[in-house]
Amino acid sequence: MLTAFVPAAGTLQKFDDVSLDTLPPEAVWIDLKTPSPGEDKAVEKLVGIEIPTREDMQEIEISSRLYIENGARYMTATLMCAADSGSPRTTPVSFILTDHRLVTVRYDEPKPFPLVAAKLARGCSAHITGDTVLIDLLDAVIDRNADILERAGADVDSVSNQIFEPSADRGHARTYSQILLFIGKKGDLVSKVRESLVSIGRVLSFLAVETDNGRWSKEQKAMFKTMQRDVHSLTDHASYLSNKIQFVLDAMLGVVNLEQNNIIKLFSVMAVVLMPPTLIASIYGMNFKAMPELEWSIGYPVALAAMVLAAVLPYLFFKWKKWL
Repeated sequence: MLTAFVPAAGTLQKFDDVSLDTLPPEAVWIDLKTPSPGEDKAVEKLVGIEIPTREDMQEIEISSRLYIENGARYMTATLMCAADSGSPRTTPVSFILTDHRLVTVRYDEPKPFPLVAAKLARGCSAHITGDTVLIDLLDAVIDRNADILERAGADVDSVSNQIFEPSADRGHARTYSQILLFIGKKGDLVSKVRESLVSIGRVLSFLAVETDNGRWSKEQKAMFKTMQRDVHSLTDHASYLSNKIQFVLDAMLGVVNLEQNNIIKLFSVMAVVLMPPTLIASIYGMNFKAMPELEWSIGYPVALAAMVLAAVLPYLFFKWKKWL
């Protein structure tokens, strides 16, 4: 799908499903979502650049993600998608800056894109260019990653309280398995956010190299520095969360091991407690004739008392030793 954004009376007007023959030349932002070969060719003809393929966007080499070709700056970053769902994912998005027009190529729906489009549709500078749209998009991506990390941190704190604070649910295998799955998902989410932040940081560094060529205004240079600081601090926070998640995971596994040890200890104590009564019952269950106790009139209650006493004494000994 091809979407064009054209400045109009202090706003950025959005044109969805633009016809290839009527692609507006005054558009400052052209958004290609899962583009067809015809849409690629139409944009290439209007802008005079080559649109990268999906395979090109998935390359991991820095030289394949950040480069200049025919005066156009190609920047591919990894963005978060569906972070609020149960299956978050990352997707590569290419930002192509040529003259003062921005072309974005994507194959998913990162949340910052509709947010920025709605923001610019409400109001923007009358002299808006692709440079300004790029800065707004990068700023929205950073804010989005920050929100994801904040929620992930709150969720990790919540599950940490469940582990370290006593509750009625302690000891249930279902609860433990749910907590382990939850921790695993949060760890995967934080690692994806960190990957996105690293790629955004590289894009900002690539753009910062050109701040001395007169392309960017003083305010834009200041925004680049601010965004770089934000990305650096968020990357550090993501690393901190990863370490915390690993600690919580180790703690959860330790709690599971303690519960298992307590269960094994209980069975061991029960076996020791029941061993003497079993021995007494086995002896008097023999069918030998020459057993003097068989003739006792009080033999049965004496045997029962001996078995109870043989069970109670080891139990009291274990309690005294604080083994239970």
